Amino acid sequence: MPSTLPSLPSSLQALRDHHLAQWLAALELAGLAERRAELGEVFEAELAQVLAASDFVAEQLRRDPALAWRLIEEGRLTRSLAAGELRTLLQQALVDTGSEEQLAQRLRRFRQWQQVRIIWRDLTRRAALQETTRDLSDMADACIDEAYRWLSRLCCTSFGEPVNAEGVPQHMVVLGMGKLGAVELNLSSDIDLIFAYPEAGETRGGRRSLSNQEFFIRLGQKLIKALDAPTVDGFVFRVDMRLRPYGDSGALVFSFDALEQYYQSQGRDWERYAMIKARVVAGDQEAGAELLAMLRPFVYRRYLDFAAIDALRSLKQMIQREVQRKGLQDNVKLGSGGIREVEFIGQAFQLIHGGRDRSLQQRPILGVLQTLADNNYLPAEAVQELTDAYCFLRDTEHALQAIDDRQTQMLPTDPQGQARIAWMLGFADWEAFRQRLDAERGRVARHFAGVIADPDEDEEEPLSAQSDWVPVWDGTLDEPQVLEQLIAAGYADAPGAWKRLQDLQGSARVRAMQRAGRERLDIFMPRLLSMACEQDNPDLALQRVLPLVEAVARRSAYLVLLTENPGALRELLVLCAASPWIAEQIARYPVVLDELLNAGRLYRPPVAEELADELRQQLLRIPEDDLEQQMETLRYFKRAHVLRIAASEIAGTLPLMKVSDYLTWMAEAILQQVLVLAWREMVARHGRPARADGSRCDLDFIIVGYGKVGGIELGHGSDLDLVFIHDGDPQADTDGERPIEGSKFFTRLGQRVIHMLNTQTVSGALYEVDMRLRPSGDSGLLVSSLASFSRYQLEEAWTWEHQALVRARALVGCERLTERFQALRAQVLGRQRDERQLLREVSDMRQKMRDNLGTKATRAGTTEDAFTAAQLFDLKQDAGGIVDIEFMVQYAVLAWSCRYPELLRYTDNIRILDELQNAGLIAGEDVTSLQEAYKAYRAAAHRLALQNQPGKVSGDQFHDFRHGVIKLWQQVLPPQEPIPDTRV
Repeated sequence: MPSTLPSLPSSLQALRDHHLAQWLAALELAGLAERRAELGEVFEAELAQVLAASDFVAEQLRRDPALAWRLIEEGRLTRSLAAGELRTLLQQALVDTGSEEQLAQRLRRFRQWQQVRIIWRDLTRRAALQETTRDLSDMADACIDEAYRWLSRLCCTSFGEPVNAEGVPQHMVVLGMGKLGAVELNLSSDIDLIFAYPEAGETRGGRRSLSNQEFFIRLGQKLIKALDAPTVDGFVFRVDMRLRPYGDSGALVFSFDALEQYYQSQGRDWERYAMIKARVVAGDQEAGAELLAMLRPFVYRRYLDFAAIDALRSLKQMIQREVQRKGLQDNVKLGSGGIREVEFIGQAFQLIHGGRDRSLQQRPILGVLQTLADNNYLPAEAVQELTDAYCFLRDTEHALQAIDDRQTQMLPTDPQGQARIAWMLGFADWEAFRQRLDAERGRVARHFAGVIADPDEDEEEPLSAQSDWVPVWDGTLDEPQVLEQLIAAGYADAPGAWKRLQDLQGSARVRAMQRAGRERLDIFMPRLLSMACEQDNPDLALQRVLPLVEAVARRSAYLVLLTENPGALRELLVLCAASPWIAEQIARYPVVLDELLNAGRLYRPPVAEELADELRQQLLRIPEDDLEQQMETLRYFKRAHVLRIAASEIAGTLPLMKVSDYLTWMAEAILQQVLVLAWREMVARHGRPARADGSRCDLDFIIVGYGKVGGIELGHGSDLDLVFIHDGDPQADTDGERPIEGSKFFTRLGQRVIHMLNTQTVSGALYEVDMRLRPSGDSGLLVSSLASFSRYQLEEAWTWEHQALVRARALVGCERLTERFQALRAQVLGRQRDERQLLREVSDMRQKMRDNLGTKATRAGTTEDAFTAAQLFDLKQDAGGIVDIEFMVQYAVLAWSCRYPELLRYTDNIRILDELQNAGLIAGEDVTSLQEAYKAYRAAAHRLALQNQPGKVSGDQFHDFRHGVIKLWQQVLPPQEPIPDTRV
């Protein structure tokens, strides 16, 4: 709404003057006229506005003239109430309440007082929409809870105290549903409630014993009467109990077990929809939190719940039919483009995605809409339109209800009512208001139509194309007819495709499908067959997708996902046709199918900071003690981003170097969170370890990456070469209730990190971890102190271990310790070395690797002859391959960094080669040749990995690159007479 009201129309001035005269007459009768000046000029000015708008406020001031003074007391009209202030005011009003009749009277008068205050602040623009709805909801919470507490004491006096079988006292839980649950109550809402109690039992201490259920039924009846029954003072809130199990025919109160059993066995989709907003508004808050946790699996399925789409679509159609049948076009809540449609849009996404995306597990619709924008479920522009429309519609609803405190959302038809609404919402006349309203509702209706729309609406000739394949799948056609259709559709091996379809139908998983799942499969398969024909190689696409179909046969919600999202199915076919590795990954972990829903996100990899923040935000939504869910979140994060990386690589939107960057950033983001989780768990169990100076450690621990992760060169399926280093006092005990020595603490910390990375769950392992590069290898300590690591590197390490250190860097952990590790690395690598001895040791190590890991031709010494197609070339291990380039770089760093410390700046081979060129140590053309060869080899290895093939190619490939690398190897590391291995 605008910040100020326009000038009052002449048609409303007489109404204002009438109400003002009545109030002044009431002041005279109450003897308060002489005190009018105490109310102040601001009050008088705003009073004129409010009286012109609200007959309800005018009536309350006439009936109770002293209310004006209570309103201005402590500035309550001109300021927002502090948290808890409203409840405190009610508690003061209920002091010394002696009977149910007196309770009812005081609740109603309190409600009238607060209703006037809330309407006043809303009409005068002192309160924004969220404050108005929050105050109304807080008032309801306070009235329900304080009435419950008073009546509970009364019932315990009469009937005894309800206890469970162990004698533990029981208290009722009151769930607020709908707008109350979402803290979005309007000016004249009814309140939807559900009553529950924890456990069965009986009362004790009363005149006669009652079952707990009977006790709470009587208490619930009294609570409803206290709030709902009309008296001379009106009512507090109209109470609606129809959302409870079985509706009006069900018991008024249920035990937790009964509620859980009902929702698990009989809960309907509309009840899931309603339960999204459930909140404990009164009674036992702690027990209520347990109840909501019990019911959460009913509301939010663990994975993507596209199976809910049919129910949502039916509900949407019901909404549309109701609008048409009941003539609700002038209803701002229920009409087309109204408040209910905005809420439906948000809650549809919550039901479908909320099980996996906990950020959607919230109640207020404005928060849900913002999350839809933040997480790319809806475009930001669409969310902004829905948000603006919702706020305008809610302001309109409040204006309608502020007039008479009447539960209505219907637009007025009389001229005075129309003039009032237009003026209250800041418009010059009804036509201007109606034009804005129609525009807002039109935008909502457009977005509403797009939510869970029929997937065929946007497809060109979808039904005819799919219907052609129904007889193929359902067995109507005989084999010759099927083969003829497959051939005509472009299948090169029609008999093979037909056999695969028959094998799928005859598989144990498909035969075991329940009726609903089989119906979904029968709808999905004709669509799949139709779209497979669009691929360049339909045989390959079908061959690679069918294992996924079989894998998800018993989780057919994934079939619904692909049926409902033709674009996702098309992306799936493209990716699977391009890469059997991707097809296998999706078949093993179908949860990542969600990533196919947003092609823009699928092919737009985030940068390092975005990756880290995305994972951190996802883990923040999970309770700290829920390790299982944390591990599943970590695994889903990796699977989803691996798919995005592979898709971008196949599409050509992500070059090789960026692929490795992305994979490495992802690993670092995961390691960071794994370390935080492991550290938090260890500290909670044992307390903090000590430093040498006696102070307590604050994650004085780093994870050092070697090899591909250290060199920012991770590939698909790479394991992680890691070393753990700490900077604590290994002898001093931790400061927790169960203290252990620092050395044990850090060892167990390292074990927890490895456990979280290696453990196989339903979503697989995060990474295979190789710790053999730690000091003394497998026989050494799992975690080293920086001092012992330094001692080993300076006094005991072999040359090959220093070669490995060239590509080592601290990935995550303590920044201070990272700086000290970098300094140590520079000290070790930058020492003066005997270049002749170094050359022999590097060459000998390389020859051992060729002998053990190279192809037969390389082991036989074929390194410079003409390479032929018959001789396979191992991209990594053979002469002229990746390892030769890596060894040349490592030799150069070890030999020359004592004079050129800039060689220690980076850990990846490409940039080290740049530094070698900048220092004039290797000619520019030679550096370019090595870099191009290195990138070409790695790109080929990536492509082969995506095809599930080993890193070997025909021997006649990369001929020039191989010869160039071999030539440079002979220049940089010429053959030497062998000498015995010695320690550095």
